[in-house]
Amino acid sequence: MDRIEKMVMAIAIVLLVVFFGAIVVAATSYGVDVPTCITDRKPFVESAPPFKTSDQPLRYEVHTVARMWMFDPPEITVPPGAEIDLYLSSADVVHGYHVEGTNTNLMAVPGAVTYTRLKFDREGTYRVLCHEYCGTAHHLMVGTIVVSHRAMEGEQ
Repeated sequence: MDRIEKMVMAIAIVLLVVFFGAIVVAATSYGVDVPTCITDRKPFVESAPPFKTSDQPLRYEVHTVARMWMFDPPEITVPPGAEIDLYLSSADVVHGYHVEGTNTNLMAVPGAVTYTRLKFDREGTYRVLCHEYCGTAHHLMVGTIVVSHRAMEGEQ
C-alpha cells in the first residue's frame, strides 16, 4: 500500500470509531429504548380506554388498535405525571405510532403486540402520527394524548 491508501484507510477507521461512539452515546445518554414486541400476549382488535392498574395511582394501561385510518381510542386523557403502559396492535396492515415531542416510535404489526411505557410530566396535547404508509388516507391518521389536571378530576 502506498502512503495515500494508508492515510485514507486510517481516516475511514477513525470515522468508523467516532460514528460508532456517537451512536452509543446517543443511545445511552438520551434514554433511547427499543420497543418490545410481546410474544406472550394475544393480539387484539378491540381497544380499551386508559384504565388504572392495581396499586399505583398514576399508572395507566392503554390498549390501542391502529386500523385504516385511525387510532382507537383516538384520544387518551391522563393527568400530569402519569405513566402509560401502551399496548399497540394492528387490525389490518402495518402502521406506525409516533408521539410528537417524545422519542416514542412504535410499529403496529398485524398479529403482534408492541409495548412501551410513556411518562408525561407536563400538561399539553401530544399528537400521535402514523409514520408508516398505510394507504390512501394515511395522512389523516392522527390521534392525541391529552395531559391535563382535569383527567384527575374526572376520576374522583
